[in-house]
Amino acid sequence: MKTLAKLPVTIVTGFLGSGKTTLLRHMLDNAQGRRIAVIVNEFGELGIDGEILKQCSIGCTEEEANGRVYELANGCLCCTVQEEFFPVMRELVARRGDLDHILIETSGLALPKPLVQAFQWPEIRSACTVDAVITVVDSPAVAAGTFAAFPDQVDAQRKLDPNLDHESPLHELFADQLASADLVILNKADLISPEDLARVRLEVAEELPPAVKVIEASSGRLPLEVLIGLGAGSEEHIDSRHSHHDHHHDGDEDDHDHDAFDSISIELPQADESRLLDALAQLVVRHGVLRVKGFAAIPNKPMRLLIQGVGTRFDKHFDRQWGADEARVTRLVLIGQALDADLLEAQLRAALSV
Repeated sequence: MKTLAKLPVTIVTGFLGSGKTTLLRHMLDNAQGRRIAVIVNEFGELGIDGEILKQCSIGCTEEEANGRVYELANGCLCCTVQEEFFPVMRELVARRGDLDHILIETSGLALPKPLVQAFQWPEIRSACTVDAVITVVDSPAVAAGTFAAFPDQVDAQRKLDPNLDHESPLHELFADQLASADLVILNKADLISPEDLARVRLEVAEELPPAVKVIEASSGRLPLEVLIGLGAGSEEHIDSRHSHHDHHHDGDEDDHDHDAFDSISIELPQADESRLLDALAQLVVRHGVLRVKGFAAIPNKPMRLLIQGVGTRFDKHFDRQWGADEARVTRLVLIGQALDADLLEAQLRAALSV
């Protein structure tokens, strides 16, 4: 009986809004016949990222795509490995003869090291190997000294680790995402000057082992051959990678607290595009919303508008036709701290009804 080779797994990590989902979509659109399963670790109840990835041209029917994109909506893989991650991996291991690769997109608040260490478990190690950990960096944010895209939230994100108030936990989480990397992508390189990009490269390099490659990209557009087939075997050497949060997973306590973040799902009727974007921008400024993502129904438009916002910067495009039996409604997820769901929805509805 032929022994199956280990199934390669690529883990994509990085902060909220760094471009992880865009990178994965690019990889799936250029899969060149590879059979790829995707695990998406959402922070929030509405599976926006998973639905985006299901629209990719991966050479299969919608039913098959739904069977290849697995959405874990319980916060963060680093904290829910046993409850959320292992059941999905067992299913994929059982199907590994039908797969060529697995892609895992972590949430923007995830620590990659515990996830990589999960591949040391015998049941997974015998069947899978971590081909590479890819850390996606928001280059403009790092150039601005904020690491994440919305600078007004840096102080609020210190609450992620109250034991480290002398140094921003946001920087520590950024360093930990880099410390586990086998490849670093300086994303949105086209949005900053060559001088700033050079400074970002130097700053990132300070957190990396010498062998880790750093490459630049715009919207994650890179040849697939650069992103997979690295053969890093990350699970073999991850224990030697230093992490600020190593001690948080040594015992029963878990100080990597994501409860400080709220994820709010809002459903709205059809809305004028410019009025909706203006209302969202005002909401971001007024309430310190970190991230906005979702789909909008625009009157008299046959296609659905995909919206992704980081701070006051919004990207949008029409991604697909509305289905014949599909309700044309606007569904959004807002991520931030101390968010009042009823107040946010009321203010959005008021702004759209003017």
